[in-house]
Amino acid sequence: MLSKNEKKQYNRHLILEEIGSKGQEKLKQFKVLVVGAGGLGCPVLQYLTAAGVGTIGIVDDDVVDQTNLQRQVLYTVDDIGSSKVEVASQKLKRLNPNIAFDIYNERLNKANVVAIFSKFDIIVDGTDNFPTRYLVNDGAVLANKPVVFGSIFKFEGQVSVFNYQHGPTYRCLFPEPPGEDALPNCSDIGVLGVLPGIMGSLMANEVLKMILDLGKLLNGKLLCLDSQSLNQQIVTFSKNENSKITSLQDDYHIFCGTQEIQSISLDDYQNKCKEYVLLDVRTISEHKKFNIGGYHIPLHDLEKKAMELPHDKPVVVCCQSGIRSKKAIQLLLNLRKDVTLLNLEGGLNQFSS
Repeated sequence: MLSKNEKKQYNRHLILEEIGSKGQEKLKQFKVLVVGAGGLGCPVLQYLTAAGVGTIGIVDDDVVDQTNLQRQVLYTVDDIGSSKVEVASQKLKRLNPNIAFDIYNERLNKANVVAIFSKFDIIVDGTDNFPTRYLVNDGAVLANKPVVFGSIFKFEGQVSVFNYQHGPTYRCLFPEPPGEDALPNCSDIGVLGVLPGIMGSLMANEVLKMILDLGKLLNGKLLCLDSQSLNQQIVTFSKNENSKITSLQDDYHIFCGTQEIQSISLDDYQNKCKEYVLLDVRTISEHKKFNIGGYHIPLHDLEKKAMELPHDKPVVVCCQSGIRSKKAIQLLLNLRKDVTLLNLEGGLNQFSS
């Protein structure tokens, strides 16, 4: 039953014939887990909290960074350096004190995914990398939970629903991973600040539709939106009956052709530069225009010159934006197993900003 306070809080839902008290009580009974409290996760969390979803889980091991604030509007400058799940749950409680929050300040992985998913009715995937998306998909299938999925890329976004009533899954749409470099995340390539808000709101809409049995879900459908033109299309896809998920992958980074890359901020590097070796993988012309020293081996020469790098100190790899340096590290991980490799976050663009 709804309390007097809840009835006032949800008044605009209660007067909707399609929702009413019965629908609002149903929202109160549901448990939804949001994976990722970033650009997509923030609007999803805000709208599900406001709507009255009874229990909301949040999984994220990240802290608030100043670069997040351009799009992750749940946070402020006062939150920089603090745990996202802690900050998010505290602020959301002030939006709606009737909601229970179950926070996981940890990274989702093979060891915890099924156990965490089993506690919830619906999973929301707001992650930004392919290994985690496949992990979420497989964990949801094994836990028999539907997934509301979203992704963003520069000015474009996608939303879909997977594994709803044993329907098509993420693997039915993307049987093979395209590789991490095919679609860099927003920290590498940038994203329009309002785009996560648009797509996150659409994701929250799918969650509410699923709970309240309203309209038609994006089950077996992928909504694609171009924020510059506002053109959108819906791509349909079918369940692949040959895709059987009976266990988790041994290593999702290997499956996706990637390995986890450690990074270092420019400030951290400059404060302790004597403890590192710097490797610049830009072109000769880029290096001549500006460089901060260290070894210079252009990316196209790296395979044949990889052994020139010393192994007595960690190697910080840099390029102009941080994208080519990741490719260089992927290559070096296979060639130099004796070297610790770090990617310079944001690349050398930071010197011109």
